[in-house]
Amino acid sequence: MNRRRLLNLILAGMTLPVGLPAFAARQQLKGARAWQDADKLRLVFDLTGPVRYKTFTLVAPDRIILDLADTQAPAVLNHLALQGSPVRAVRSARYGAQDTRVVLELAHPVEMESFILGPGEGASNRLVLDLKRAGTPAVAARKPVDAEPPLEVRRGKGLATGRDIMVVVDAGHGGKDPGALSARGDREKDIALIVAQNLARRINLQKGFKAKLVRNDDFFVPLRKRVEVARSYNADMFVSVHADAAPRRTAYGASVYALSERGATSTTARFLADSENNVDLIGANEILKGRDPMLAGVLLDMSMNATISSSLDLGHKVLGQLANITNLHQKRVEQAGFAVLKSPDIPSILVETGFISNDRDCRRLLDSRHQKQLADSIFAGLHGYFQERPPLGTYLASLKNTQGVT
Repeated sequence: MNRRRLLNLILAGMTLPVGLPAFAARQQLKGARAWQDADKLRLVFDLTGPVRYKTFTLVAPDRIILDLADTQAPAVLNHLALQGSPVRAVRSARYGAQDTRVVLELAHPVEMESFILGPGEGASNRLVLDLKRAGTPAVAARKPVDAEPPLEVRRGKGLATGRDIMVVVDAGHGGKDPGALSARGDREKDIALIVAQNLARRINLQKGFKAKLVRNDDFFVPLRKRVEVARSYNADMFVSVHADAAPRRTAYGASVYALSERGATSTTARFLADSENNVDLIGANEILKGRDPMLAGVLLDMSMNATISSSLDLGHKVLGQLANITNLHQKRVEQAGFAVLKSPDIPSILVETGFISNDRDCRRLLDSRHQKQLADSIFAGLHGYFQERPPLGTYLASLKNTQGVT
């Protein structure tokens, strides 16, 4: 193992994972901020906590509708300086019993990307909307409309440079291995592939990130090969997407798993791990070949402990985001001996998007809108993780050094 990479992993693992915050039953939209650069208008909505949201567009006139579930809003949001931007005005109103609807009145059609950022470095939870003119690569360069620079724009004279963070996304099962089956015969491998493809697309939309899929079609990939693919791409992170079954059809909700060196942390974790694999640690022989046995044992132990700690921290981030859009099976990151997580040098998680054996979960897992929400939530979690601890030499690390991420 490269000693520098080992040191990075050890340092990353020094921060112990913390428990998930207790989500308030009702959140508040505290305010909004706006900036423009050469490519887009960025709107940031500051929130008191995580929220569930949805967006859609209307025409004649052109509008973007943002619905925030179980959220209060200030009386007005019309203080933003939006001159020359694609947004003419922003207004909000109560929608239903407890929700808030925000309406963006547009000067012309736009392309929009949205994502959630968790709290960090003095900032609260945030919902970010990026808008650019539809059908064109960029808008004309303009001076920022607020005193604070956008999240990805340089501050001062420093310019962020560096490589992309590589995320390898693994769609579980495939080909001759259908995975779990629902009562109606729906196949886990199909759901996992669609969510994985959505996740890879979302990752590739974010500057500083790059995604590779283990499989992009319906074919079989052995468990050992999946880890080898991640290593061949020099992955910074490995995410395996599943939609498994349980002995009890009443089991429901999403889960996130990290590797456990000492066995499963729950009966469900043990069942799922046993049903997925029965192999030993993957990758250790190749990494430690030719080393003194005692030194090899120390290196492997340090690396694995650091990687599991990082994986748990990553899992907490993803689980917190999934809680915004779906039920959770467990409110903590589970640990089990999944073969695809047994890379000693790549933080790895396995996301069970729901139980295909549960009728209600299965209906949601087959819904294209929910599949995209799952992908967006997983991305929001991993994005928040890397904002706090970007790998050395990456664009995100350079960005953090030159401006900080606020």
